[in-house]
Amino acid sequence: MPRSQETGRRKLHRVAGGAVGDTMGGMSAPAPTSLDETLRRFSAASAPELARDLGDGRIQCLACGHRCRIAERNCGVCRVRFVEGGVLRRPKNYVGAAACDPIEKKPFFHAYPARTALTFGMLGCDLHCGYCQNWITSQALRDEDALAPPRPVEAAELAREAKRCGARVLASSYNEPLITADWAVEVFAEARRLGLDCAFISNGNGTPEVLRYLRPYVNLYKVDLKGFTDRAYRDLGGKLSNVLDTIRDLKQLGYWVEIVTLVIPGFNDEPAELRDLARFLAGVDRDMPWHVTAFHPDYKMTDRGRTAVKTLLDAYDIGLEAGLRFVYPGNVPGQVGNRENTCCPACGEAVVLRRGFLVLENRMRGGSCGRCGAAIPGVWEETPPARTEGSGRPSPVNI
Repeated sequence: MPRSQETGRRKLHRVAGGAVGDTMGGMSAPAPTSLDETLRRFSAASAPELARDLGDGRIQCLACGHRCRIAERNCGVCRVRFVEGGVLRRPKNYVGAAACDPIEKKPFFHAYPARTALTFGMLGCDLHCGYCQNWITSQALRDEDALAPPRPVEAAELAREAKRCGARVLASSYNEPLITADWAVEVFAEARRLGLDCAFISNGNGTPEVLRYLRPYVNLYKVDLKGFTDRAYRDLGGKLSNVLDTIRDLKQLGYWVEIVTLVIPGFNDEPAELRDLARFLAGVDRDMPWHVTAFHPDYKMTDRGRTAVKTLLDAYDIGLEAGLRFVYPGNVPGQVGNRENTCCPACGEAVVLRRGFLVLENRMRGGSCGRCGAAIPGVWEETPPARTEGSGRPSPVNI
């Protein structure tokens, strides 16, 4: 890297004072950088539903499962929610990334097949996954090599841009959307007025409070279930129990939920662990789609190879044996036979044919199998597109 670029990067991330709160309310942590200070200008008071005054000078944040208890001039684990003037503040009026791409990429396979989703994200995350594929945005406040400057935008602008680019869904992703839930609700309220559906692409480290707060605006929810051991989640900075509770709560609240597990060699690919995970999902809802996707070396996890196709096929079989009716191997287009397709559980007909993120043919009739008429769980359209238009690659938006 040229010295001028390196100097600029160090300047952006210089320490600017302050401290980070934690779930115990007292542990010291890295001080905010100048990027933190920049983001403070893009902030507003938190939704009342996501802040609890503890009566001792601290405010508890309810946006994610860490439930940080934050003192004056401190911030939470995520570093984007902070207390100033006795008020919990949160991000507003910017994006770190935005693009239009197929909804199958989120991935949702049982919601608006072949449609486009405008996806936006902010900066920051409440976990620190070493293999993060969106680390440029999610780890921007922790990693000096992650540089995604905020772009100012109003909520109504995002909704109008989604409509302009022909999106059926507006989705919050790229960083962890729970920590910016208040901003997402502002955006989604505008999107709802324009007839769009809304989605969260999340790690699932939620709280009952934030899920109830989101429900009037969000219908589609993808949870990244990263494994099924407490050890794995501790390594990533979270708790397995929080995510499992979130999945149960999402179903009880009536969200359409799809689950993704990135199957990582040597991390979460043991058959016994995958079997326990699949049994848990089947116990919540047999019709909840489970995507088992292939890992590729990324970010800080470059010490292992890609996930073998056979591992994904074994995970597919494990899911079916556990009682799940819809299991999809992913990130290996064309290498898993017909397992990328959605098939009618009543007659076996392939009703949505896919290759990767592309819909090759949609044989659904509304929410029913086009062959036998059996209902297939999901969020469907009466007159859907027959196939994905174009290449399916992300396209930039005018923001």
